[in-house]
Amino acid sequence: MLIVGELINTSRKAIGEAVDKKDAQYIQQVALEQANAGADYIDVNCGNKVFEELSNMKWLVNTIQAVVEKPLCIDSPNPAALEVGLKLCKFGKPMINSINDEGHRFDEVLPLILKYQAKIVALCMDDKGMPETAADRMRVTDNLYRKLTEAGVKDDDIYFDPLVKPISSVGTAGLEVLETIRLIRQNYPKTHFMCGLSNISYGLPERKVLNRLFVAQTMAVGMDGYILNPSDKSMMGVIHAAKALLGQDDYCMGYLAAYRKGFYA
Repeated sequence: MLIVGELINTSRKAIGEAVDKKDAQYIQQVALEQANAGADYIDVNCGNKVFEELSNMKWLVNTIQAVVEKPLCIDSPNPAALEVGLKLCKFGKPMINSINDEGHRFDEVLPLILKYQAKIVALCMDDKGMPETAADRMRVTDNLYRKLTEAGVKDDDIYFDPLVKPISSVGTAGLEVLETIRLIRQNYPKTHFMCGLSNISYGLPERKVLNRLFVAQTMAVGMDGYILNPSDKSMMGVIHAAKALLGQDDYCMGYLAAYRKGFYA
């Protein structure tokens, strides 16, 4: 299970203000909290500040790495910003968020994957947009897998994002994601998954209940990576419990550790 901490994103008001003020102490506090809460990677996203993105990316990466020795997930729609962040990564294998099968995006990001030997989040979408069905997602997945592996990207470095849509607008959205995960796991068993699941509950009350249940459901069919807030003890508690129930937690040691830390209080 790979957890990417999502909180250092300038679309969040507090983070955006901290970046504008170059408040290193606050950014480092958020990075440390995520690392201590169990994040394997720290996501770095300043893409909404378009005109300052390159300088902000440099500052953020250096600021985070001054206190946290975790690998980073460099997250941007701008290939130039991706490279600024990747050049500075010092700890472990970096991750890029993301590539898809849109012609220009694929061609711009692939060289960065190869140059920096990075893990890659691969979105199951192409020039036709976001697929509705699992079958359509698999059509894109098959093409992405072929192109990435033919270029030399290893299966173990590919993290497919099955594209979660709100069940409030597409009633079968959850089922299509579950089927997509099942099919990818069946056809490409050495690859991985990565996505944020909060879209599933958009527009509905008690979103946390739906999000937590959907995490357990997706794990049951093979999901092994999430972009989320690792400081959310209830969510992390669900993940620990699900791992124990799925036989992914030897002697339930992770579950017991979570219990002792008060995850289920």
